[in-house]
Order: sequence, then C-alpha cells, then structure tokens
Amino acid sequence: MNSPAFPTADLAALALDGPAGALEVTVERPDADVPARPVVAVVCHPLSTEGGTMHNKVVTMTARALRECGATTVRFNFRGVGQSGGTFDDGRGEADDLRAVVAWVRAQRPDAALWLAGFSFGAYVSLSVAAELAPSLLFSIAPPAGRSWDFESITLPTCPWVIIQGEADEIVDPQAVYDWIDSIDGLVPGPTLVKIPETTHFFHRKLMDLRGAVKHAARAHLPEPAP
Repeated sequence: MNSPAFPTADLAALALDGPAGALEVTVERPDADVPARPVVAVVCHPLSTEGGTMHNKVVTMTARALRECGATTVRFNFRGVGQSGGTFDDGRGEADDLRAVVAWVRAQRPDAALWLAGFSFGAYVSLSVAAELAPSLLFSIAPPAGRSWDFESITLPTCPWVIIQGEADEIVDPQAVYDWIDSIDGLVPGPTLVKIPETTHFFHRKLMDLRGAVKHAARAHLPEPAP
C-alpha cells in the first residue's frame, strides 16, 4: 500500500495508491511570505478526454490563489491522465479517485480543514461527492451544467459554496449554469455566484480576475494561522 507521509517540502510530487492504479499527485505549500493556515485544498482538473490535466492553467491559478491565502494545495491527475493508472470513467471512477486523495489528506493532516475546488469536469466531480466528503468550503469553477452530466440527482453540499462563471463561456452555457442555480431550492447556505464579465471557458486573459475572485471568496473562510 503506497501511502506516503504528507510532504514538508515547498513542492513535492508523489504517487498514491488509487482505486484503478497509482494516482499522480502534486503537493504545494503556501507562499513563504504568507502565514500558513491549517487548510488543505484539493483541486480537480477538467475533462481528461479533452486534454485536461492538473497542469491546466485554470487549475494552477486556482491553486496559486489558495496558496497565496495560506492554504496547502493538492493537485492530482484523474485516472488515465499523465502518470495516473486506469482509464477514463465519465466521472464515476474519477469520483473514486478524489475520494482516495481526500482519504489520504485526512489521514495525514487530520487537524486541517479540507477545501475542494474543481474546474469544468473537475467541478462536476468534486460537487458530486461534496455532500459525502463534507469539505469546509467548495469552489465550482465553470461547472458544466446543461451538458452530458447529471446535475439534477446530485446531493448538494451544505458547506459554504462558491460558483465562479465566465459570462462569455463558449463551452459551458452561462445561462444553463444560472438556471441550474435558480433551480436549487431550500439549500442553506445556498451557493454564492461570482460572474466574471467578458470571460471565456479557459479564462483567457482573465486568469488574474479568477485569482482575485478565488482569493476574495477564500479569505472569509480562513482559519487562524497555524502555530
């Protein structure tokens, strides 16, 4: 069983045992000039079959923004991507991959708050298990509502939840996202929607706006710095 200790280096690459083979993982600690917070944020990447990896610019910018707030970030490749074993499973197996990463984080950092974030397909995967995994905060960036994944049957989380959507998204219809949010009834607290004007799916020329939106939302939920 490959369950390495949580790294203490600023940047560490490692492999975890996953349900379909090894999972390629990158752990990054907060920036040196930022007080470290007892938070580990796991960030999920976009659709594997369309070239999505943990090195996607939206994923890395989201992780960067969270580290600038003092969180430690964990990025990983879903099954069949990079050095991760297995093959694409349309969200079902990828949810199991996320469960395995979160189980490792919680075993290694039991005193840290867990945050989840996902971009596009990664937003769907992280949302699909958020009620089960019970993070302290959830970020859904360009969630693919209105596409081929079933958002209607997801058990929605009751944690603070931030949805960030580009208003000029050419892949995920922004209005489908807004309609889905409007259909959410009785959830307390409900999601907070952040719209970024003139922004496409991959946030071309708007990555700094994404960074600012993530940091602004995260600051309200940060625990006190670790001793």
